[in-house]
Amino acid sequence: MSVEEFESIALVAGVGGLIAFMVFIMWDLAKKSNAGKFGSFILFTALGLGLLGFVIKTVLVEMIEKT
Repeated sequence: MSVEEFESIALVAGVGGLIAFMVFIMWDLAKKSNAGKFGSFILFTALGLGLLGFVIKTVLVEMIEKT
């Protein structure tokens, strides 16, 4: 396994782990604040959109670099 392959795998695993941790933080925040169903929906929507924006930006940058 070359260094480039390892870095690529480690980057995907690391970012994936951070995304999973952020989702856990959002869930824990909703649970501890007794936000209810609507409050949890708003919390996941607001914080999830920022997370989704990061993922979309990463995909777009990869697509642009390949062309």
